[in-house]
Amino acid sequence: MTGRLTDIVNHFITEGDIVSVEPFGSGHINDSYLVRTAPEAAPDYVLQRINHNIFINIPALTNNILKVTNHLESKLEPSSGSGFEVLRLIPSISGEYFLKDPEGNFWRLYYYIRGSRSYDIVENTSLAHEGGKAFGHFHSMTSGMDAATLFEVLPDFHNIESRLKSFRDILDLDPANRAAGASEEIAFVKEREKEMYRIPDLIRSGKVPIRVTHNDTKFNNILFNEAGRAICIIDLDTIMPGTILYDFGDAIRTGANKGAEDEPDLSKVDLDLSLFEAYARGYLEVARDFLLPGEIDNLPFSARYMTFLIGLRFLTDHLDGDHYYRIRFPGHNLQRARAQFRLVSCIEKKLPEMEKIIEKL
Repeated sequence: MTGRLTDIVNHFITEGDIVSVEPFGSGHINDSYLVRTAPEAAPDYVLQRINHNIFINIPALTNNILKVTNHLESKLEPSSGSGFEVLRLIPSISGEYFLKDPEGNFWRLYYYIRGSRSYDIVENTSLAHEGGKAFGHFHSMTSGMDAATLFEVLPDFHNIESRLKSFRDILDLDPANRAAGASEEIAFVKEREKEMYRIPDLIRSGKVPIRVTHNDTKFNNILFNEAGRAICIIDLDTIMPGTILYDFGDAIRTGANKGAEDEPDLSKVDLDLSLFEAYARGYLEVARDFLLPGEIDNLPFSARYMTFLIGLRFLTDHLDGDHYYRIRFPGHNLQRARAQFRLVSCIEKKLPEMEKIIEKL
């Protein structure tokens, strides 16, 4: 396998000699490998096999990434001293920014940012504050872009109306015969579904605009340096038109949760208000000047919305037989759904306090 991966890397324009190619990261969708090179002055790289069963239009996806990263680079002045970096794709020998191998797999290569790390769980308010600033910078720098110029990589990705329809369709079919074992989670969805139409209604009313959004703002998609400063936003596949409420809500879902995304002990799952406040403070320090009142007012609700939506997606995939998310054991998607719905309940209890925090900020 290593020899095959080395051959793939050699189809890209790189520097140095390949020393090793090892599995890297904890993503659910793509396969990633860290490519170490020699001499030490040569860059290291991240090789990814793009899941083309999910991302079916690789050229359009790649074009989105190039448009946004080129725009971000144009906004980052070297003299600013911000320390932020932009994830950069590397062209193949043929000049394209991806490679299709003889088996039909699609590959790409990024520069690896040495000395960086990510966090699956936020360890303190300083990290949360930095994370908020990171996505605040991303939204601020892309606020002047026309979102309509981007391809919708995954149509209706965070559209609750579409997700609920898929859930109902699969529930009616029950193809894996799993509905009986998930009756409590199914009831949880049905009790709350009507309330979740708030964000689609806000978009239709024009109170919440469509912007360039990341759409997968899990906290581990932020890279930090050794000093704990946020330096780069990664995992750019889902960049497309959306609302900042998707991005903010998903960041809180992962960044202010005291438990893991798939935490089996639900007593460990809770919303940490101190982390919520730190992230929101960092985000609004950078982003408040271009946000509309409809966006700011709904930041707390966005955490409830996105946590519910992701839990719904885990539950739907479980009922469908685990076709979308990679699982590590039978019932993993149901465990993920239970952890998310537990967090939804915690957010519901703390929503008044979250709203007071945003008003204060």
